[in-house]
Formats: sequence, C-alpha cells, structure tokens
Amino acid sequence: MDACLFLMILNVCFNELQADDPVVSDDDYGKMIKLFKVKEKQLADNANGKTLIKKQTAGELRLHKDISELNLPKSCQISFPNGKDDLMNFEVTIRPDEGYYLGGTFVFSFQVPPVYPHEPPKVKCKTKVYHPNIDLEGNVCLNILREDWKPVLNINTIIYGLFHLFTQPNSEDPLNHEAAAVLRDNPKMFESNVRRAMAGGYVGQTYFQRCLS
Repeated sequence: MDACLFLMILNVCFNELQADDPVVSDDDYGKMIKLFKVKEKQLADNANGKTLIKKQTAGELRLHKDISELNLPKSCQISFPNGKDDLMNFEVTIRPDEGYYLGGTFVFSFQVPPVYPHEPPKVKCKTKVYHPNIDLEGNVCLNILREDWKPVLNINTIIYGLFHLFTQPNSEDPLNHEAAAVLRDNPKMFESNVRRAMAGGYVGQTYFQRCLS
C-alpha cells in the first residue's frame, strides 16, 4: 500500500477513536488495527466503484422519464451506442413508410444537455440525405429544436417531428436551398433526385451513400 494512503487511513482511525475517548491507551491500538482494516476495505471498494453511486441530474431524471414513456411508430427506433449508462447520448433510426423517402434508413444522433428540458437536445442527421430541411453536414431545421422549444415538450415530440420531415418536407424553411427550390418548382425532379441519392449516387456535384433498406 502507498505510504501516504496508509498514513491517511491510520489518521482517520485514530481520530475516530479519540472522538470516543480523548485518551488512547495501548489496549485501544487493537481496536485501531481492526478499524484500519475496515477503512482500508471501504476505500478499496470506493476505488472499484462498488459503493460510489452517481447522483443523477435533473436532466437525466427527466430524460429517463421521457424514454420510459416513448410511444413511437414501428418506423422509428431508439438505441444507445454507449450503453444505457449514458442516456444523454443516443441515436434514433427512422425508416419512412410513405412519401418521397419510402424505403430509406436515416440515423440521427441526440446529445441531451445537463439542463434539459430547459434547453433542447442537439440533433444531427448522421446519414447524408438530399432534403430541403437537412443540410449536407447533418444540421436539422425543425422549429421545436430552436425557437419553438418549450420544457413541456419531450423526446417523443422531437422524434415525431423528425419523422414528419420525411413524410412532409417543407420547402418554405430550408437549410438545403437547392433541394427546396427543386421541391417547390419541380416535384417530379425532386422525387427523382431523392431516389438517386438514396440508391447511392450523385445529385449534381454531391455524392450520397446508399441508404435504402
């Protein structure tokens, strides 16, 4: 054992005995040895994480509640790549069952801040997609993730909002202005571009990896 740790434990034991009786006799040193062994085990257990219990933040407690109350369609799934000990970072997979993006698979990362629900999660699309409301870097244009966020909203609300971006893409509030213009002016060409992108190929100068299921 490290000498400093030995002295620290010994000092703790001595102080506890002295608190009971200011005069420590020779007989008390036997008690000190037993107490020393107890303290040594407690410190070892703490170091091994056996007795240390992480206190959950208010954000973690609220997120745990949100996740336990999820009511998602079959086309949406949630997963925890870092394990369920890390609830604040997770992924949502959306497989639209109608509309332009039928048959595609799109993965979103969620990073939930400690002050949740007073601030919304940071959501990015990990799948490169030709979409008016999602840019090529994965940033998402969804009002409830910005100015329309309220603490009464929850993870379920966000996932449904993302789902509706695929069934009802919005050309009026775009991040990808080129895709929005095509959707607005030539829906047939927009549909063709979406299918080409999901199948894996170029749309203009941009290459998209295949994401069809």
